[in-house]
Amino acid sequence: MATQHPSSALHAPALSAAYPMAKPGYGKRSAPDQLPRARHDFALLPTRERYVAGFVDHLPDGAAMSVKTLAKQLPLYGQQAISTALTALSVAGHLRRVRCAVGAGEETRWVFRTFWSRTARDNEWWNAYLATEKAALAAAPVPAPSDLDTPPPPWAPAEEPPPPASEPPDTGQAPGTGQVPDTGQAAEPTAVPHQRTPVQAPDAEPASPVPRTPPETPHAVEASPAYLALARLGRDDHRLALSADDCAALEGQAAEWLARGVSVDYLTSALTAGLPAQVDSPLGFLRRRLTDKIPPRLTTENTRPATPAPTRRLLMECTDCGRPGQPEALPDGLCRPCRDTHSSGGEVSTPAAEVADVKARMSNLRDLLRPV
Repeated sequence: MATQHPSSALHAPALSAAYPMAKPGYGKRSAPDQLPRARHDFALLPTRERYVAGFVDHLPDGAAMSVKTLAKQLPLYGQQAISTALTALSVAGHLRRVRCAVGAGEETRWVFRTFWSRTARDNEWWNAYLATEKAALAAAPVPAPSDLDTPPPPWAPAEEPPPPASEPPDTGQAPGTGQVPDTGQAAEPTAVPHQRTPVQAPDAEPASPVPRTPPETPHAVEASPAYLALARLGRDDHRLALSADDCAALEGQAAEWLARGVSVDYLTSALTAGLPAQVDSPLGFLRRRLTDKIPPRLTTENTRPATPAPTRRLLMECTDCGRPGQPEALPDGLCRPCRDTHSSGGEVSTPAAEVADVKARMSNLRDLLRPV
């Protein structure tokens, strides 16, 4: 007995185990409250749209939803046909493409998602659902950079487990005595790396081994941001070239600027703005500017927080051209030009009323220009 296909959608190719998944945070997202799969799913859609919809409906969440990826998996249609089918599915109420900002500060990035619903939804349902998603993003705590599921940069060293605790080396000493037991045989000398064997007198008692502490390696002193800002002035403009002693002499004044809340870029711009054609003494010139142009000290009550709370944004994209906008401005998931093109079957036609108005105006102009 043959098994009937439980859906009216055309039989799409079987989902390969190696189907490409999107980057973490991207890809397909299933909308809630969908009806279970049934025979009449996508029955009102054309043949091509039923074929694409049946394949997309069986994709797992997080699957790549780009036109190029879908065209590779659906050999019957090319990228242009897949793009047109996705536009039709958006108009039918099955999908919406959105972009939303995640992260905080310099870690903020845009992720692109495709929300899919087996059950066709109208514009009001999609607008309400996306408004709920936007409110959930605004109320969610700011994820740490590690929660963004981004791989570490290639220059970051791989984490290695700590080496296992090794047992102390066997020195051949009796426990608790610190002396070598007499076995009747001469003990072979054991070479200890990076240590010298102490020289003892023949009648002296063996001294207990004392661990030798390696000499301390002097650490390089890290330069302050004020020092680095002064040192870079000469590289940006040779007229302000400073020596190491000059930078050290002006470091305190530059650090006072940074302590008053200005950035390094602000400090650099203030010192390099309006330079004369020739600077005879860069040290004296910069000392004068650091003294005369020092910014005022702001009170902490009126200062803004260093890291303001990020604004979580969620924008819908036009399924056809990718133009972003609010859900209310993109009915059927399409912007106005793409919606007009889709409704006219791919050709932008001039309304009949506008054509009649143009003809009436031209006729009126001919009457006015006609000699009496």
